[in-house]
Amino acid sequence: MSRMSRMLAGAIGDGAFKVVLGAAFAVGSTWLDDLFGVEAWLVLIAGAALLIGGGIEVVYVRRRPMATCLRLMIGYDIGWAVASAVALVVAWQGGTAGGEIGVAYLVVAPLALAALLVGAAATDVRPPATDVRLPTADAQPPATDVQPTATDVQPPATGVRPSARDTSAA
Repeated sequence: MSRMSRMLAGAIGDGAFKVVLGAAFAVGSTWLDDLFGVEAWLVLIAGAALLIGGGIEVVYVRRRPMATCLRLMIGYDIGWAVASAVALVVAWQGGTAGGEIGVAYLVVAPLALAALLVGAAATDVRPPATDVRLPTADAQPPATDVQPTATDVQPPATGVRPSARDTSAA
């Protein structure tokens, strides 16, 4: 498996994980509300956001250059780590907003990631990193109105000189 294939598989796996986590949040929202200390509707909305964001990520990861996808996923994961750390610190200090911070991030961040993937896909003119296009033999140079002169046309340098008796080039 090539490096690009592994990165693509990892990116698709990242989106699939969000879909599975979103489904778990949606199904278990009444149980998770007590665990996070938030209302069940907020956990349900976070589950829906994760489902939407993860689904869009799975679809659009093939339409974007891999470097862009990786930057967006790294940014998302850094944000998740920071939001989780802040939520833990708030909870350890006796605050009640720790769960709200963590769940709120899970509502906003997947939708922001999905919007960036969709919006950027419409403006990206480069082929995705997984799309390899080799030149074809029948490709023609673009037509121009200016005709080349004898001094403009140069044969390709091959390092092979015709023999003195070869008159076919004349």
